[in-house]
Amino acid sequence: MRRRLGEAGHRLAESWHRLDVTLRDLPLALFLFAGSFIPALSSNGTVLGGVPDRSHDALAVVVIVLESLPLAVRRRWPALTLALVSCGFATDQLRGYHTFAGTAMAIALLSTGSHLERHRRICLALLTAAYVPLAITLSQLGSTDAGGTGESPEGFVVFYVALGLAWGAGGWLRTNRIAEAERRKRVEVETRTAERTRIARELHDVVTHHVTAMVVQAEAARYLTAAPERLEQSLSAVSDTGRRAITDLRHLLDLLNPDHGTGTGSGEPKEPRTPAVGRVLTLVEQTRRAGQPVEFTEEGTPPESTGSADLVAYRVVQEALTNALKYAHGSRTSVQVRHGEREITVEVSTDGTGSRSANVGGSGRGLAGLRERVDVLGGDFSAGAGTGGGFVVRARIPARSGS
Repeated sequence: MRRRLGEAGHRLAESWHRLDVTLRDLPLALFLFAGSFIPALSSNGTVLGGVPDRSHDALAVVVIVLESLPLAVRRRWPALTLALVSCGFATDQLRGYHTFAGTAMAIALLSTGSHLERHRRICLALLTAAYVPLAITLSQLGSTDAGGTGESPEGFVVFYVALGLAWGAGGWLRTNRIAEAERRKRVEVETRTAERTRIARELHDVVTHHVTAMVVQAEAARYLTAAPERLEQSLSAVSDTGRRAITDLRHLLDLLNPDHGTGTGSGEPKEPRTPAVGRVLTLVEQTRRAGQPVEFTEEGTPPESTGSADLVAYRVVQEALTNALKYAHGSRTSVQVRHGEREITVEVSTDGTGSRSANVGGSGRGLAGLRERVDVLGGDFSAGAGTGGGFVVRARIPARSGS
């Protein structure tokens, strides 16, 4: 029951905030207008200068309208609202109506300080310039009119300070609103940048590996024209690699689809989108078919759930084998994957004796992306020359269930 009430309240709040600001501000304006005609509230108006109370007449109704109804547009036209309310308030005090709607003066000042974008200093100067003659006139009227109580200079100063505090509170709200908008914009930009970086990293991992394997296999096929069987095997390997590239790209594009994960898809069964460590063997076989001698060793039993660790481990092997194909084609390569209770350890080493053994580490972009992936999970990553030559990539990846 409580949950239903909370949901209903949340929906009601959302509906309210979707309304135009004029409609949202109108109830306050109507409340001040109607309250000025209620006997219990009419005697609670603002009194400045000590002018004797006067009963309401036709002009009093106009004054109440000027003081209250402009609040409906206080956020849309704050300067106009303040001008109308100020005129109504001044007339209210000079005539001695002292209506309940006079409370709108503080609200108008707060709203103007919060929502006025331009000419703020000019507005303050005009208000101050208008307040001085009003205070002088009220001081004289309050002292000369019969029954007037008058007002000390300190009283006028205190009231001016109170008006200034209302304006200052509005300015504080405006500053906080601007700061919050800038913070949200900064978070949005940072989130967008991080997402673009993640997408670029995924594209690099998927496309670079498959395309590199296809290029190496196609180059090898050029020299197999005299051996039709081997040529057919090489071309079949190119075709298989291309199909895998298309499948992985489709999975990546599905992740970029706004409807991904909402259940609005076609309903057809799809392959798992996250490559598990168990698919490393398929990756090794593909690299072998491209002409790279690879030894694969897997120790331990993978837990049922490792969170993102299995994907990161897969990417480490994928990037290391891609670099081996590109820069140390034909060199002996070793892939070792160890599964522990709380971590996955991956080591890929290439001895660098192939036809292009220089710079086995590649351009560094893919390795930098791997380092970021491993660091996010709190693991360790290293890539560099091995003790006996060649190149070694090592990664220790903490496995968190359900992460």
